[in-house]
Amino acid sequence: MCFGTSFAKQLFPLVGAEGTTTMRVGFSAVLLLAAWRPWRRRITARHAGALALYGVAVGVLNLLFYMALRTIPFGIAVAIEFAGPLTVATLSSRRPLDALWVGLALLGLSQLLPVGARSAPLDPVGLAYAAGAAVAWALYIVFGQRAGRVRGPDAVALGTAVAALVVAPFGIARAGAALLDPALLPLGLGVALLSSALPFSLEMYALRRLPRQTFGILLSVEPAVAALAGLVVLGEALTLAQWAGIAGVVLASVGSASTAGRQEA
Repeated sequence: MCFGTSFAKQLFPLVGAEGTTTMRVGFSAVLLLAAWRPWRRRITARHAGALALYGVAVGVLNLLFYMALRTIPFGIAVAIEFAGPLTVATLSSRRPLDALWVGLALLGLSQLLPVGARSAPLDPVGLAYAAGAAVAWALYIVFGQRAGRVRGPDAVALGTAVAALVVAPFGIARAGAALLDPALLPLGLGVALLSSALPFSLEMYALRRLPRQTFGILLSVEPAVAALAGLVVLGEALTLAQWAGIAGVVLASVGSASTAGRQEA
């Protein structure tokens, strides 16, 4: 997903954040529908409600996140966005040990934020978009788990199709016919494959097999991966504090995963 975002930012000057979101979610829907062929199973009213909520959450999450990336750095946007799954983890915890893992993850994430006297001021609108994405991600976890339970793995295909309908009006209004530019279509397809089709499919499997708070904390590895991707792809150097933050996130993830089984037993 982090490498897909690197591709996505190249589309911003051409079709805007809204157009990029539309290409990402639209291509993802086509890929996932072709892979899962969910029409082979009848969609009941119960399925439709769960899928609609999940799809709206996916669409809003993608749109708000890309809108945030217009004006604030990738790592900061991801770290703020992760307030959503961390909140889900906190509200779902049942033992004091769970609070320890959440606290450790929060401490680690705080070290990934470039704050300090030398840091440039952050755009408040971008921060607001990132905060909205955090709320959408929390809802994505809740609704995604429900959709996965009633529909199984093909819920991600149907949910992404709903998400495409949610974001398409924004992308068309922003970019219009540029969304169909043959020169941009391969890049949009790559963004969809790396950022949505593969990650969403894997996450749906995880949502069906993990407790909600474990899923939320395990996802906190993504800011660390984003920092590493920035180092490898963009040449962004990491400070000692940021390496410490990565270690904190990884330890929190391992701790949560290792204790979840005992908690459920």
